[in-house]
Amino acid sequence: MRQFIDVTGKTEDEAIQNALRQLGLDRDDVSVEILERAKSGFLGLGSCPAKVRVSYGPEEEEEVPTPAPAPKEEPREERPKPPKAEKPPRQERKPAEAPAPAPEEKDRQAAPVQTLGEEVDDEKAQAIRKFLSGLLEQMESAAEIHIYLLEKGRYKVILEGKNLGALIGRRGETLDAIQQLTSYAVNRSGSGRVRVQLDAENYREKREQSLQHLARKVAAKVTKYRRSVTLEPMNAYERHVIHTALQDVPNVTTYSTGTEPNRRVIVAYDREKK
Repeated sequence: MRQFIDVTGKTEDEAIQNALRQLGLDRDDVSVEILERAKSGFLGLGSCPAKVRVSYGPEEEEEVPTPAPAPKEEPREERPKPPKAEKPPRQERKPAEAPAPAPEEKDRQAAPVQTLGEEVDDEKAQAIRKFLSGLLEQMESAAEIHIYLLEKGRYKVILEGKNLGALIGRRGETLDAIQQLTSYAVNRSGSGRVRVQLDAENYREKREQSLQHLARKVAAKVTKYRRSVTLEPMNAYERHVIHTALQDVPNVTTYSTGTEPNRRVIVAYDREKK
């Protein structure tokens, strides 16, 4: 039976975290509905805490119609049973083979390799390499820098080496910060703006697949229970992945709310969307 608890907090995020601590569950195991948003008031007067409803537990099973009873058959005349055939000699059973992974699992296990072509060493690539080399030296990282030109004005930078977790950070936060700093340093000269995309250990591709899986899972809950679900805070690129993954899903719409860095995606039920 699906259950829920109502929890309050100074902010919506704090209320959700309070509920998760009480239940001992992860964010993906529950559905969240904002009942009341937090109000700061004036000089502490009239303030109001946020209130959320967190649903958890096994999902309701759909009722299966009971089949109609079969019509009674007329009694048949008993016929003599044929003699039992001798059982064939018992054969040894072969060990069952493990089932092949589903297509979706295969996609998550092995991300497609992107063809990047040859490395470039033009003026912008040299500026990117110079800035990153100095930054990585300060971070005491021996990562190798590989720069590719995906299209005019868009550079792909791959960091390779061992123990790159510190350069990626929690949910890619450090990698995003390094990317922003590199982009700012390269573009401040004013000789034509370019986009810089930074990656390490194929983190971007893995994160995108994880977000697409989360989006499909949340959309299924939204259509079943017809309730909105608020996701965790995400950066602009990750929110774009969620919006794109669900843009063609019937009866599901998405929109963003809040301010950076706590801007979130809300997945809502839309009965008019076909």
